Amino acid sequence: MRKVYYNPARKLTSFLLLFVALLSAAGKANAQQTAPLKTSALESHEGMTISAQPWTNPALYKDKFHKKSPYAAGIVALQVMFRNDSDDSLKVNLERIRLNLTFSEEDHQALNPLTSDQAADVILKPGAKNVARSRFPIPIGGPKVGHDKKWVEVEQELREAGVKASVVAPHSSVQGLLYFDLQNQFDLLNNARLYVPDVVALETNHGLLYFEIDLSQAASH
Repeated sequence: MRKVYYNPARKLTSFLLLFVALLSAAGKANAQQTAPLKTSALESHEGMTISAQPWTNPALYKDKFHKKSPYAAGIVALQVMFRNDSDDSLKVNLERIRLNLTFSEEDHQALNPLTSDQAADVILKPGAKNVARSRFPIPIGGPKVGHDKKWVEVEQELREAGVKASVVAPHSSVQGLLYFDLQNQFDLLNNARLYVPDVVALETNHGLLYFEIDLSQAASH
């Protein structure tokens, strides 16, 4: 009978290779789990977490906007999520949200979010829009245009991708896009903050402290 010799060095080498493979797989899995935090800015208090990710890559718009891209018209979409971890329903006043821009220590600008109607107007009339908006502040929504079939299709895509509800039920979340007309000056996001001043707990009628989310880190990715 042939004698088999035990080789401890070979066993140690096999163990080390297996350990390195497992460590590499764990590292990749952990990177996948933490990736959203690297591309989104967020703030959390009193049971509410608000995250925001500026879409500064034109490719991000292709899945949701097949007719006209907001980005091509100078509009940035912010993907926001409102997560309610409390036992109370929370209402977010979407109309009071502002995108706060800083040009210098003395020069600041607060932009209102565009409605889907206003964003469709800006997207479909870029030539007329540019005449009236050489610099901030800008007329919200730009000039009005007729609501033809193309306008209806663009507005529908904007509305369907937007934030659909302002009330966030307990232990649930609401997400969607907010639109801001940056006049193609997307570099302003490197010094911008999303300001959410009006969040109310409905059952107790308690107003939460405002949220001010620094977008500079998220905009750089």
